[in-house]
Amino acid sequence: MSSRIPTLDITRFDSDRDAFVAELGAAYREWGFAGIRNHGIAQSQIDAAYGVFQNFFALPEQTKLKYHVPGSGGARGYTPFGVETAKDSKHFDLKEFWHIGREIPDDSKYRDVMPPNLWPDEVPGFREHGYGLYQALDKLGSRMLSALALHIGLPENWFADKTDSGNSILRPIHYPPITTDDVPNVRAGAHEDINLITLLVGASAAGLEVLSKKGEWVPFTSDADTIVVNIGDMLQRLTNHVYPSTTHRVTNPPGEEARKPRYSVPFFLHPNPDFLIDVLPYCVSAGNPSRYPQPITAQGYLEERLREIKLK
Repeated sequence: MSSRIPTLDITRFDSDRDAFVAELGAAYREWGFAGIRNHGIAQSQIDAAYGVFQNFFALPEQTKLKYHVPGSGGARGYTPFGVETAKDSKHFDLKEFWHIGREIPDDSKYRDVMPPNLWPDEVPGFREHGYGLYQALDKLGSRMLSALALHIGLPENWFADKTDSGNSILRPIHYPPITTDDVPNVRAGAHEDINLITLLVGASAAGLEVLSKKGEWVPFTSDADTIVVNIGDMLQRLTNHVYPSTTHRVTNPPGEEARKPRYSVPFFLHPNPDFLIDVLPYCVSAGNPSRYPQPITAQGYLEERLREIKLK
C-alpha cells in the first residue's frame, strides 16, 4: 500500500460486500484510518450542525462557562480552552469543546455514568441540529462496525447489542486563531483515541496528520464529502492489535493560516458502559498471542484514560 490513506465508497457494502469488507479491513490493518464517502449524511445537515456549534463558540467566555461542569471529566457540556492535554504531553491542546452524549431515560441502568445532556439556551437549534448529527453518525458507525466484524470472522450484527446504549460522544471542537509564532503547544498533541471507532465529519481543513508504520507523519485532508473513520484503543485491545489504534495529531498551520479558527466535529463511538473488553479468540494466534490477559469494562477503561489526559 502506498503512503496514501485509502478512501472507500460505503455503498459497496451493499453492492459488492465481500470486496468492500476485504479492502476496508486491509486499510485498517495498515493505517487504522480510512476515508468513507457516499455515507448518506446530507451536507445540509452537516452545515446546519456546524452553524450552531460556531454560534456557541462565539459566545462570551462567561456565558460558555455556565455550561462547564467541574469534576465531571467534561462528560457533558462545555470544556474550556487549556484543559485537555495529550497523554505524556507537557503542553495542553489549543482547543475548547462541547460534549453531546446519548439521550437515555432517567431510569436507565447507565444513568449514573451517562448524565443528561446540557443544551445552551442562547443558541437556537443547537439541540435539534447537534443531536440530529449525533444520531446520523451513530447509525453510520454501526454500519462500519458491521463491516469490521465480518472482516475478522464475527457475525455482521455482533456489535449491535454491545453499542446500542454506548456512552458515545459528539465533540464539536473550536481551535481559536493562533496569534503568536512561538507558541509551544499544538492544536491537538499526538494521541490515540480511547473508544471503538471515531467518525470525523467536515474535517476538510488541513492539519490532521497520521503516523505511518514507517514512522512518517502523513497528512490526511479529506474531501468535503468524506468522513474520516479511525480505530480507537478499545477496538485495538478487543482485536489484539489486528486493528491498530494509530497515533495522530492536529498541527498548527503556517503563516496567515494560523490566524484563522479551525472547527472539527468527531463522533467517538463507545460500547455500552458494562461491556467487557476481552480479547477476541478470533484475533489470537501463535504469531499474535494475547496482549491483554485481564479484561476490563468499557467504563473502567474510559475513566482510566480520562485521568491520563487531564480531564479527570
